[in-house]
Amino acid sequence: MRKQLKSKKVRLGISVGDINGIGLEVIMKAFSDNRIFDLCTAVVYASSNYVKAYQKETGMKNIRFNFVKPNSKFISNRINLINCWEEDVNLNLGEETDNGGIYALKSLYAAVDALKKGDVDVLVTAPINKHNIQSNEFNFPGHTEYFANEFNGGEALMFMVSDSLKIGVVTGHIPIADVASSISVEKILKKVNQIDKSLKSDFNIRKPKIAVLGLNPHNGDKGVIGKEDDTIILPAIEKAFNSGKLVYGPYSADSFFASDIFTQFDAVLAMYHDQGLIPFKNMSFNRGVNFTAGISVVRTSPDHGTAYDLVGKNKAQESSFREAVYLAIKLFKNRLEYSKLNENPLKIKPISYNK
Repeated sequence: MRKQLKSKKVRLGISVGDINGIGLEVIMKAFSDNRIFDLCTAVVYASSNYVKAYQKETGMKNIRFNFVKPNSKFISNRINLINCWEEDVNLNLGEETDNGGIYALKSLYAAVDALKKGDVDVLVTAPINKHNIQSNEFNFPGHTEYFANEFNGGEALMFMVSDSLKIGVVTGHIPIADVASSISVEKILKKVNQIDKSLKSDFNIRKPKIAVLGLNPHNGDKGVIGKEDDTIILPAIEKAFNSGKLVYGPYSADSFFASDIFTQFDAVLAMYHDQGLIPFKNMSFNRGVNFTAGISVVRTSPDHGTAYDLVGKNKAQESSFREAVYLAIKLFKNRLEYSKLNENPLKIKPISYNK
């Protein structure tokens, strides 16, 4: 059982990602504006020695941390830091190294453990390198699949979110060659249901409208360029619509974002990763957030990677990470409110007939 929130401030856990990437830099920059502490209590899972070494290497010594000792309380006006490892680690900022993945995983595991125990309420993950984090312990294409395994036991939804656009994908981190064979009526319906539920419980949208993109150019041109749009995607849309959901499509992906038609929908379901993320990042980069929908906890992350080429140059933009923090806080509170309304939709006190 998760611990109940005792105050209005959300306890926000943070994993640092690849220790040689921009993760810690964007974390420090995001929390350099003290107003963010009015909304949350921040807890970073890393190492005090690592943080000090990173600050020395990057020259970012102006951000102060509260190094939390066992059984000590978090403070609300500074970044709290929990030690996940004691040993000194050689930094190779801007480089892909084995250590970058090893200690990213230590941070992630500690943060997830805290989330499971209820020590924090939500989790924001800084970017990992999907190659060097692979091990016998971690064998997932990315964060989304890992969190689905930890908190759902099945599939989660990669939901890219910004103020103007929300895009989910049917197939996530898989090769393009496997996309067509990986989509099915059942899988599309599952993703539609996850989007519909998330829009209602996470974003307070009562009757969400969802657009579904086709797979092939021009939706297959009636089978000339491919049959999946007619034999798989359209039947899935019809089933979802007949169940009472406001789901429309399939829309040809090349023209859908070229006009303003996407603004008429609350969310879009794309068939594969780049079909959804290319337009999303084109319109929302450095403002968008990767949200793992369809699981029991709130996890968000910025919409960028480790950006080795920017480390130590003071060029990394923290705006997406800050948006990930804001969204995690918002989603947590929305879920609490949704849960209360679901328990008693009319907010009417039950009548007792016992005398």
